[in-house]
Amino acid sequence: MGVGKEVFRETFYVSHGNPAMLADESFIARNFLLGWKQNVFPIRPKAILVVSAHWETDVPSVSAGENPEVIYDFSEVPQCMFQSKYPAPGSPEVAKRVKELLMSAGFDRVELDKTRGFDHSSWVPLTLMYPEADIPVCQLSVQPSLSATHHFNVGRALAPLKEEGVLFIGSGGAVHPSDDTPHWFDGVAPWAAEFDQWLEDSLISGRYEDVNNYQTKAPLGWKIAHPCPEHFYPLHVAMGASGENSKAELIYRTWDHGTLGYASYKFTAA
Repeated sequence: MGVGKEVFRETFYVSHGNPAMLADESFIARNFLLGWKQNVFPIRPKAILVVSAHWETDVPSVSAGENPEVIYDFSEVPQCMFQSKYPAPGSPEVAKRVKELLMSAGFDRVELDKTRGFDHSSWVPLTLMYPEADIPVCQLSVQPSLSATHHFNVGRALAPLKEEGVLFIGSGGAVHPSDDTPHWFDGVAPWAAEFDQWLEDSLISGRYEDVNNYQTKAPLGWKIAHPCPEHFYPLHVAMGASGENSKAELIYRTWDHGTLGYASYKFTAA
């Protein structure tokens, strides 16, 4: 793929939150996403690569269709959401470049999926961030059976995409417990606040290796914060893609039910 007009220094991790926020204006996280182009990233990218918490595969896979459909992978949302569309084009060109970079970095298998649509990790936040739906989008899967370091290395391999005008967004959830975790009605649950603060401190101070080894470095509350890692691993990919000696910045934080954390981060290359 030819080099784009823009060369980006930033990658992002966005906690995409409850998909109902697309239709329910009571979700305050909507305002963060609605203000994306004005307050966070005003440059128009050539394409967007979203690392999706809601696409789990055994090997790295990237959507390669020209006109992906949206996937309604949710329930208990306003019925109008099942009529919502996000008609952004795909980018087989970017998808092929993703595979090329990963294979060159030593990943044995990388799949191009021409039938995969946009799940709510991408199309729900992008509807608020880029409502015109005129920028090509590709999705990249996560591998929950593999390690955080694997995902960090995926990001490292894909770092050249920033120099080609591709905006890199890991879409997950900074604190994402299981659905049966009791709500906390007095502020933020202590286990959630402790993990969230550890994550912020580790990222801001550049302790990326600790974040890669969170199972031994993080407070024990990580077992509740991320009983399954699929919402955490998009952060590791974005962190890896940011490059050596990058700087992390907390750009948003709020909570739902005192247990679901919406912390979002920007990583800026040195």
